[in-house]
Amino acid sequence: MIMTLRYFGPSDSIPLKYIRQVPGVKGVISTLYDTKPGEPWTREAVHALKTSIEDAGLALSGIESVNVHDDIKIGLPSRDEYIENYIRSLTALGEEGVRMVCYNFMPVFDWTRTNLAKPRPDGSTVLAYDQKVVDSIDPQVFFDQTDANSNGFVMPGWEPDRLAHVKELFEAYKDVDSQKLFDNLVYFLRAIMPVCNKYDIRMAIHPDDPAWPVFGLPRIITNQENILKFLHAVDDVHNGLTFCTGSLGTDLNNDLPGIIRACKGRIHFAHVRNLQHFAPGLFEEAAHLSADGTFDMYEIVKALYDTGFDGPIRPDHGRTLWGEVCMPGYGLYDRAMGACYINGLWEAIEKSSTRK
Repeated sequence: MIMTLRYFGPSDSIPLKYIRQVPGVKGVISTLYDTKPGEPWTREAVHALKTSIEDAGLALSGIESVNVHDDIKIGLPSRDEYIENYIRSLTALGEEGVRMVCYNFMPVFDWTRTNLAKPRPDGSTVLAYDQKVVDSIDPQVFFDQTDANSNGFVMPGWEPDRLAHVKELFEAYKDVDSQKLFDNLVYFLRAIMPVCNKYDIRMAIHPDDPAWPVFGLPRIITNQENILKFLHAVDDVHNGLTFCTGSLGTDLNNDLPGIIRACKGRIHFAHVRNLQHFAPGLFEEAAHLSADGTFDMYEIVKALYDTGFDGPIRPDHGRTLWGEVCMPGYGLYDRAMGACYINGLWEAIEKSSTRK
């Protein structure tokens, strides 16, 4: 596996020179933050991003995300134009040697949390979720509160220029159920597979977070059954999964190591983090250490190792601690400790393994 951290570009509170100092971190996962969903990327822009990262002694290990335009998810007649733009973006990435693209197919909202700075007993703050809050609040009010509590950062998946029109987006999705959303995803993937095969670009869909409908919007990448249905629908090695413990782990019915083993060879990217569950629909982020949350991180990492996973991996949302001012969930300190912890697990598993 290739240990990475997410990098949010020049406006990130964590510069590349700090990321390089984290033991075992060889690359970053980034994107073109000044482009909008549906806007085609240029090779020149990708080259500039890649060069800036390489000049800092790191590698651009993948893109998160090349966002999918809502017209594609909804299935509007204009989707073919946006798919063609997406193919142009993938071509630019392929020409620059970028081989992994993480994306999601969630309607309107990306990952959802109801509290961006919940205090923990140790004095840190974390992202948290309470389904009762979601059930009692208007989507526009919910977005406004999330935006106001982001410490002045633009949260990934919560771009203000798009979510300023939440009501219009909900209206646009009103006739999109889970089957139609799935069909639109398959249509999109079949259209882009030729360029992915040409440049050996592995598409890695991010699971829905949380793994159930939010504000009545459908979710389709939520469990092993749905993931295998998705992989079989477009049975190409370039159509794969971002295995995210924190997204799939929102539903305690999901057997995380079991999903990894069921998807052997089709996991192209991994987000590894821990959650602390209190009740169904009530959880918060935790430190990566198994004992700090609900997940057995050893078994998760071992399943990745046993199935031959060799792609990029990154510690995901971390606690905010030691007075750091940062994007919620994306401070340096806890993610750096998470990277070291995951590397430690991997080394121990590797040295004690009989895998050939």
